[in-house]
Amino acid sequence: MTERLDGTVALVTGASSGIGHATAIALADAGASVAIAARRRDRLESLAERIGGDVLVVEADVTDEARARSMVDQTVRHFGRLDTLVNNAGVMLLGPIVDAPVEEWRRMVELNLLGLLYTTHAALPHLVAAAGSEPRNVADVVNVSSVAGRFARAGSGVYNATKFGVGAFSESLRQEVTRQHVRVSLVEPGAVATELIAQNRPEVVEGLLAQWGPVEVLEAGDIAEAITFTVTRPRRATVNEILVRPTEQER
Repeated sequence: MTERLDGTVALVTGASSGIGHATAIALADAGASVAIAARRRDRLESLAERIGGDVLVVEADVTDEARARSMVDQTVRHFGRLDTLVNNAGVMLLGPIVDAPVEEWRRMVELNLLGLLYTTHAALPHLVAAAGSEPRNVADVVNVSSVAGRFARAGSGVYNATKFGVGAFSESLRQEVTRQHVRVSLVEPGAVATELIAQNRPEVVEGLLAQWGPVEVLEAGDIAEAITFTVTRPRRATVNEILVRPTEQER
């Protein structure tokens, strides 16, 4: 049975498009009050209108530690608590390691790893407090990783490194806070129809489209459903890791 999230508060990063956008809607539909965060305020405001009710829009760049902390603080000031954190903000910049633009590596490390770390560190005291109180006596951290956090492949080395790092951090954190009923879950999507591919250099995009063109990829809503399933389990149960791939994806 799926539990409702009424009376709880969720913060979703990277909510201006794709998985974050779909997840914010899904969590709101499950009864949570939602704070939505990203850099594109206009997209967030449109999403807030789509959800309706009391939605907190936070324009934030989580690679800036002070802004990541402010985002969490604004959420708690506005709603009075924080029960669910979905670390979804991320970027995928692929290509060979040899002669790679190092700035792309820096962007991935800063967003995929440091942004997630800053946000989680700021949120943890509030999540622990929520886990010790009604209505559910449990709290959740959901870190959106990737199948790239399980399998390394040529042309994806630094992206792999960031997502393997997310997995290691998630498991270590889980061991630290699980007795306090803060659940830590890792969601690993395969190929999803989002904006991630379009952010790559043209020659990389061309190769990716050739690779994935024949494959029926996932929709953002598929991953939002997995996240919602994860955080609506009863207090006694934790989905620590969930891998969701297109049926036609081999690896």
